[in-house]
Amino acid sequence: MASLLYTNRLVHKLEKEERNKVQLWAEAIQKKARLVKYANSLFNQIGSDESEKVQLWAKAEKKIADVNATTEDFDFLLYVIKNNRTVPVILTDEKGKPLSNRNLNDSIKANENDTAYLRSQIELMREEHSPIEIVIAKNNKNYLYYSDSKLFTELRDVLNVLVESFMKDVQTNSSSVPVILTDSTQTKIMAYGNVDTLRMKDSVYRNALIADMQQNNTPIEIELPDVGKQFIFYEESSLSRELRYYPYFELGIISLFIMLAYYFFNSSRRAEQNRVWVGMAKETAHQLGTPLTSLMAWLEYLKSKNVELTDEMEKDVKRLETITSRFSKIGSAPQLEPFDLVNELDETMDYLRRRSSQKVKFTLNVPPDTDTVALLNPPLFSWVIENLFRNAIDAMGGQGAISIDVSRQANTITIDVTDTGKGIPKRKFKAVFEPGYTTKSRGWGLGLSLCKRIIEDYHGGKIMVKNSELNKGTTFRIVLKTPSKT
Repeated sequence: MASLLYTNRLVHKLEKEERNKVQLWAEAIQKKARLVKYANSLFNQIGSDESEKVQLWAKAEKKIADVNATTEDFDFLLYVIKNNRTVPVILTDEKGKPLSNRNLNDSIKANENDTAYLRSQIELMREEHSPIEIVIAKNNKNYLYYSDSKLFTELRDVLNVLVESFMKDVQTNSSSVPVILTDSTQTKIMAYGNVDTLRMKDSVYRNALIADMQQNNTPIEIELPDVGKQFIFYEESSLSRELRYYPYFELGIISLFIMLAYYFFNSSRRAEQNRVWVGMAKETAHQLGTPLTSLMAWLEYLKSKNVELTDEMEKDVKRLETITSRFSKIGSAPQLEPFDLVNELDETMDYLRRRSSQKVKFTLNVPPDTDTVALLNPPLFSWVIENLFRNAIDAMGGQGAISIDVSRQANTITIDVTDTGKGIPKRKFKAVFEPGYTTKSRGWGLGLSLCKRIIEDYHGGKIMVKNSELNKGTTFRIVLKTPSKT
């Protein structure tokens, strides 16, 4: 328990730290999203400024061609044209012949007068931006081609790397946070990470996962270049969930260990009890052997003297011999052989009928033409029936009826022993077979326990309380195996 409490405390601490990591990740994503948005805004502003700069440069070129320009205007216009040090531009006439250029790549300055090179640059610029038309005179036009500056291109590359890095951080994060990136409608999935790829193909699972994430955490709203508004859904990491359930898992392991320990301890205790009972049984059989031999000798002597009542005395001596045989077989694997169990039932009933009150009625019911051969050890089986009969007589207070119903199934024979006694509560149906359970003031509670062991352990059958009603009676059922047909 101390280990469990300490581990539970440690798990809660780790779970709290894991949640803090997830929260920090969410905050970092929000800040980086704002940074991406700001960088994109700055990038657009620089692009707008460069576009305005080109427009101003074009106006300056046009104004220089104006014959009415003053000296002050001319100086200012030259300053404007000269001050453009970033935007690559090429000025052509109406037919596309290059007239001048500025801010082309330093590595190709030697080719500034190369018409073929300039025309290739014009085509590239045309793909980026439409040329600016400069009207010099009524029928005279020039065209200004331009492209993004080197600074602008580098900034665009930086922004692309930033966006790519942002997306990577969202999808594969160090906290193993399951995330889903959707469009502005929150229905179309743009990307996801740390979730089951195969299950994400199922639309029902996807929708349920998004709804669950939205319920647990408010989605993070972001805005990316050329994409617009998007939403990031996320939930706690798998480690956090595992930490949450770990104390219960540990409790289950401890409980299993305790149950196994109890089971082995109980098995050991029962094995020790069994050894004690076996030893007592064998010692009892040994102690009975000597006087029983003497009784048999005296019985033979009385027979030789023609003493009356020797028949009943002989039956009692045989019963003692049977009891001795039963005790000697306890603890040993008995040999099972095919016997007609009706004969065994008849013998036991006949013996007890003569030694019980005449107010107890015995009935044996066997359907005609029923094969009643079962695999038995007769001394042990008769012991079971005798125990059931004696318990029934005690439960009926020495008067009532005991009936035995025999029926056969495919591979088994069923024996139902029914009495009209005081009955057994339903909650005690299993307890009556436990060693030590008894309702008698002088009973040991071993009879039904021995019956269960003889039938189930030695005969491989079943014995149970089939049904019972208080003050009406009880039915015990025995199920035995039949010999296999060859």
